[in-house]
Amino acid sequence: MMKKQAGFTMIELVMVIVILGILAAFALPRFADLGTDARKASISGVIGSMKSASAIVHAGWLAGGSSGTTLTMDGGVVISVNGSGYAASQGVGTGSGADAANAGHIGLAAGISAGDYTITPGAATLTVALTGLTCTVTYTAASGAVTSAGADCP
Repeated sequence: MMKKQAGFTMIELVMVIVILGILAAFALPRFADLGTDARKASISGVIGSMKSASAIVHAGWLAGGSSGTTLTMDGGVVISVNGSGYAASQGVGTGSGADAANAGHIGLAAGISAGDYTITPGAATLTVALTGLTCTVTYTAASGAVTSAGADCP
């Protein structure tokens, strides 16, 4: 009587390993650089958040009678506004509380944390950058415009 084979030969095992190696060589580069994609998605979120916050602050200012130098948002967050009703590019304090001395800027209204991004407020603009990208997002207080510049910008 003949006995049946009960396993794989060495050649079959080597061929499976070679095929898996070839597949890994093509698939790995596609998924290896997920960090850059995550940073690009993060900065894209900043752009959307700043645009939305600018529109919300301006709409709230218009709805409140188009006057005043601060706007109190949900949660008691106070945001400084300019004469056109757009969020200021710089503010003092944490933005919480009811008095204008604690008013915050567009970064606070947009919920952007200084721990995650480099935030540079100025008299007319606020710039946000993220380590690892050559993309900066700039908010212009005079018009409420949000623009991005750099090679890595979405």
